[in-house]
Amino acid sequence: MSWNQIGLSNFNNTNTSESCNYQNFNPKPIEMYVFIDPLCPDCWYFDPYLKKLTLEYGRFFTTRPIVSIAINRESLCRSKNNFKKLTRQSEQTLNQIEKSINSPWIVSLAIKAAEIQGKKSGKAFLRKLQENLYLRKRNISKEEILIDIAKQANLDIEEFTEDLYSSSAKKAFQRDVQLTHEMEIEDIPTIVFFNHSNDDQGIKISGVYSYEVYEFILRETLKNTPIPSAKPPLEEFIQNFEVVGSKEISIVYDWSISKTEKEMKKLQFKQKVDKISSQQGTFWKYLG
Repeated sequence: MSWNQIGLSNFNNTNTSESCNYQNFNPKPIEMYVFIDPLCPDCWYFDPYLKKLTLEYGRFFTTRPIVSIAINRESLCRSKNNFKKLTRQSEQTLNQIEKSINSPWIVSLAIKAAEIQGKKSGKAFLRKLQENLYLRKRNISKEEILIDIAKQANLDIEEFTEDLYSSSAKKAFQRDVQLTHEMEIEDIPTIVFFNHSNDDQGIKISGVYSYEVYEFILRETLKNTPIPSAKPPLEEFIQNFEVVGSKEISIVYDWSISKTEKEMKKLQFKQKVDKISSQQGTFWKYLG
């Protein structure tokens, strides 16, 4: 399999000063720069692959989310190469989002403000942001809704409100924009894999592919073929993320949709989960 055939390219990390700075502080050999736009449906659909990769090989890498939202009004999700990969449903969703979100820049600042409270807080906020956008159809460019989402992610609300328009959040987003341009990111989502234990070039993969592609690139970057870690029990997985989709569970656990539905109905019968039906598919909310 040729990297060129699946849209992969090499990127020399010596051209990026921030990559060099991270090299001295990263305890794991691999760092993944994950370029995302929460307003792009493909980033929402891509998330289960990243979850599965983290569950199976997270002991080898850290992730660094880079917000690439609204670099220009023509979203990177609509870039020439990636747009034709969008499903009809993704295209319709993207059109609806672009009509309803009138201030995408505040969404970027909100993500950066959440990250000031820590990596875990930033990821939790991003997840809740996407849930509110795709499942609840809320206008996430409204400040009051962003504050409500911060509450859902268990952030310090007073700190989040102060940081939302702070110079720290603005500078963090500006760094993301700069990295997006420096690494010549043309499609969203994109991952750049760096191995900080050697001087090899990073590997860039743009667009959404099968899980096996990401697994292959991680192994190539590691120069090793590690055994994947065991996945957590299903209920523990759902409890951790609170809201998960049937397709997401199928991808993570290598199950068919029918098997996933059977397993989820068992948990529903035990009143552990509540079913959520939406245009994006079937989702499940953990009840405890």
